[in-house]
Formats: sequence, structure tokens, C-alpha cells
Amino acid sequence: MKHIRNFSIIAHIDHGKSTLADRMIQLCSGISAREFKDQFLDSMDIERERGITIKSQTICLPFKARDGQEYALNLVDTPGHVDFSYEVSRALTSCEGALLLVDAAQGVEAQTLANLYLAMENDLEIIPVVNKIDLPSAEPEKVALQIEEDLGLDAEMTRYCSAKTGEGVQEILESIVSFLPPPEGDPKAELQALIFDANYDAFRGTIISVRIVNGTLRQGDTIRFMSNDAEYRVEEVGTFRIQRQSEKTLSAGMVGYIIAGIKSVQDARPGDTITLRDRPCAKALPGFKEIQQVVFSSIYPISTDDYEDLAAALEKLQLNDAALTFLKDSSAALGFGFRCGFLGLLHLEVVQERLEREFDVSLILTVPSVRYKCFLKDGSLQEIDNPAYYPDPANIDYTEEPYIKATILMPDRYMGSVMNLCMERRGENTTYHYPTPGRIELSCEIPLAEVIYDFYDRLKSITQGYGSFDYSLIDYRKSDLVKLDILVNGERVDALSQLVHRNNARARGLHACEMLKEEIPRQMFKIAIQAAIGGNVIARTTISALRKDVTAKCYGGDITRKRKLLEKQKAGKKRMKTVGNVDIPQTAFLAVLKSDQK
Repeated sequence: MKHIRNFSIIAHIDHGKSTLADRMIQLCSGISAREFKDQFLDSMDIERERGITIKSQTICLPFKARDGQEYALNLVDTPGHVDFSYEVSRALTSCEGALLLVDAAQGVEAQTLANLYLAMENDLEIIPVVNKIDLPSAEPEKVALQIEEDLGLDAEMTRYCSAKTGEGVQEILESIVSFLPPPEGDPKAELQALIFDANYDAFRGTIISVRIVNGTLRQGDTIRFMSNDAEYRVEEVGTFRIQRQSEKTLSAGMVGYIIAGIKSVQDARPGDTITLRDRPCAKALPGFKEIQQVVFSSIYPISTDDYEDLAAALEKLQLNDAALTFLKDSSAALGFGFRCGFLGLLHLEVVQERLEREFDVSLILTVPSVRYKCFLKDGSLQEIDNPAYYPDPANIDYTEEPYIKATILMPDRYMGSVMNLCMERRGENTTYHYPTPGRIELSCEIPLAEVIYDFYDRLKSITQGYGSFDYSLIDYRKSDLVKLDILVNGERVDALSQLVHRNNARARGLHACEMLKEEIPRQMFKIAIQAAIGGNVIARTTISALRKDVTAKCYGGDITRKRKLLEKQKAGKKRMKTVGNVDIPQTAFLAVLKSDQK
């Protein structure tokens, strides 16, 4: 065990975690140039296209240190975006130490702090690393001072590297061996293994990623899941090398995988403890804290025949993404589907793309919303995350909506425009300070509902990509909420309903009407698109009808002949409108979510 090191790489988004992991893999594994590819641990197409890490990935690297001893380094590469902080918290439970990566040009940013606190909660040993020292705008000494002043970490421990060129990576590996503690545990005790991840393989069943805390696990053992008492016989155990590598045993301190022919996706839940059937441990390990979903949206299959496929796909995806939750839902317009909870809008986008790519299911999503509290006049409380269940306004005493504390780090030249953005979004109690000359940290309390609607995109465009954003939920506050309904051809489309603040209702209604006008194809009759609060229409646009020129054959004569033909056409269109159906394309549902402001 003293030759094992379990460590994680944590940082703000885009500070070079995956690139540093690439250099470490090249240095330790002796992987050939033909086999190697950039973002080696990012296995999903979406991760490669967007240049972000979504899933924490583990790899075991053999490293020969200067003392001549060979060590097994279990590296966990983690995401940096605020929406995937749950992945980070789960990855850190399987480690004893962490590399805290900071960009030499950008300095300490919002997620750097958030991830540092996560590591401290898990009592991890932390080595600060300043990356990208090869950039012309790099200021490594200044950033090292910032790490000492802002984060309270020892500047003498700071290591400098360029993950792109490989400079300094060897020294970091030596520091991991020297400064990070080996894992603790008793290989002879009863088996305690913590599940920190899992994914589904069509041929082998569920493949579980575990950290062995105590005991030893061998091929052929019968294991028991402590949360549901399900039992399975182990077919294979092993470690994560470049590919999965089968081993004879996994013992205390090791990180590896278990294949046991687990067909039921529900049995292997991240956070559960595995023990042996014949020699069980006394108590389960503490799991992960329950995650709070903040954005809710309903997902429906475009074809009702795909409902069963969507249900199976969500179950398999939840195994790989424990932050996703879903419940059955139905809609008059869209049929049967699922109400899903997400950690943010990026998480929602990624889940939608993964369902469409990995499971080949075509989807429609409803407008995202947050969870509101409705206090009724009879003294009861209703929590609403779906506009369809909004109670009758006559029965509501008052409503509350969630507020967040937003922390925005940016160069000080963008201060004015970011303040305006926060004021637009009903921000209050704004405070700011200068962590370093030229950089400003702005704190503001904003309703969560205002943030999920394109706030992050607007912030990035205003600050030209230099602004970083982090948030934490603080409390619920009174708010004047209304239910905004969208009517197409006089019929209410429940999938497009939104809960909005009364002051924003008209602007949001106009935006939805304009977007739908562009997306819905023209018919042989006029289509009215209206936004309404109850029976009060507050915005409207009209899609004009396709019209045949019925007066073309009148080449002269009295005007009454033309008028007679036009009146006949008008009566036909009126009759058509009463029986005509308007099909709303999938793009229209997505268009309503998009902002027209840049």
C-alpha cells in the first residue's frame, strides 16, 4: 500500500487539467504516438467537440521515482464547470491528495475556490500547480502570491509547469510521490468498497468503479450491495490502465473496477458500499451527500413508440451521471415523458445530446424552470417545478422563489456592463472587491430563475470570455409570480407554459411569440400566437395565411365580381381555421429557450 498514490486534478474550467493528464500518461505509460490522442481521458464525442470534461475518468499509471521504487499512481481527471461539481465531489472521496491547477495568465477563479473547499472537506493533501507558464501573458510569480494570499496555501509547495510542452511535469510526479500520503486500510479486514462511478456495457452488464477501503476482493467472490442486499458473483476485477486490465485481487487502498454480470441498472448506485456475502462488514461507508437539482425540464420522445426506449436510456444514463433525476410525466400536447432535474443548463444540454447520440432517441424538451414554493390560503405549502401543476391564483396567499449568491470574477474594465446585466436580472445586495490589481470579484444575490435563462452566455459575451461565474443557493424569498401560457390558434400548448416574474411576463411573452412565428410553417389560414396570463392576452403575433389568387380570372367588369370571389375565399378560410390543426415543429420548442439578446 505504501507504493500507491490516489490523487485528483482539480481546477477552474479551461485551466489545463486534461492536458496535464495527457502529459502524465505519456510520461508514465510509455504509450506510443500512434495510440495517443489529445484529451486522452475524455472518451465522449461531446467532450472532444466542446473541449470540456464532463465525466471524471480514472487511470492507473506506473511511475518509477528517483528513489528507484515503482509506484502505482491512480489519477482521476475531473470536470471544471460548475454544473459538474458533483462529479468532482464523488471523485475526491476516492483520493488522498489533489493537484490544484491554476492558469498562470488567468489566476485564481471562481471554481478554483469552490473545488479547493471540496478537497478540504475531504481532508485531502493539496499541491498547488501553476500551469501554462509558456504563455506570453503568463505571470507565474504573481499567481503563486495570489495562491498564498487568497487560498492560504504554502507558496513554497507551488510547482510550475506547462502541460502543453511537458515542462515541469516530471517534478510534479515526484512531488506526488513525496508529499501525498499513501492510502490507509487493512487488507485482512472485512471488505468495504465504495462505488464512486459506474457505466453500462451492452456485453458485460454494469461495470462498477470502486475504491477499496478495507479488505481484499478476488475473482469468484460473492459480493453484496449494502443498500438493497442484492448479491452477485464476481466475474472479473482489475485496474484502469490504458485499457481495463484484469487483476487477481483488489486490496485495500486500490482503485479499480468490478464486473459481476449486473443486468439490473438500479442495483449499482454510486455512493453504495460493497461487502462480501460470507464475511460482511459491520456498517456501510458514508456515501455522498444528496445533490440538489436546480433546473427542471420535461423530456418527451418525438415518437410515442420511443417511450420505452427513452425510459431505458435514462436509467442507463443515470448510472453514469448520478446527478440526473427523473420522474414520469405527461402532457396533453406531447404525450408521455419524464420530468428531469439537472444541475444547470449545460448539464441539461449535455444530457440531451448524450440521449440523442448514445441511445439514438429523438427528443423534445420543455422550457426549463426552477422549484418554487406556493403558500396557499388554507395554510398548506406546495412545491412547484412544473408550470402544469401551478395552483389557481385565487387560492395562493404568496409565492417564494430560490435566490443564489453569484460570484463573478473578471477584469475590472467590464465592471459597468456586468453590473447592468445583474440589475437587469433583478440582482440585489451587490458587493465587490479587488483580489489582485486589475481583477474584480463581484458578489450579487440574484433569483435562480433569471440565471438559468441565458445568463451565462450573456456574461461570456459581455466579458469577451474572461468572466468566470460560480453560484451557491442561499434561500427562498417572496416573489410576484405568474403563469405565462402560450396559445397557438386559440389552443393552449402546455409544454410552452412558463412561470415568470410579473415584471418580465410581457417581454418573455413577446419573445416566445416572435420565436414561434419564425419556426411554425405557414398554413392555408391565419394562425394567431398569443401569450396570456389567465384570460388576459399580453402579447400577440400572427402568421399570415398562404393565399391563392382567386381574382386572377377576373380581367375586367364590375368590382362586385372580385369582391364576391374574395368573400367566398374568406368564408372558406374561416371554416378551415375552426377544423385546422397546427403542428408545432421540434425546433419551435427549442427556439423559445434561446435568447435574442447578445
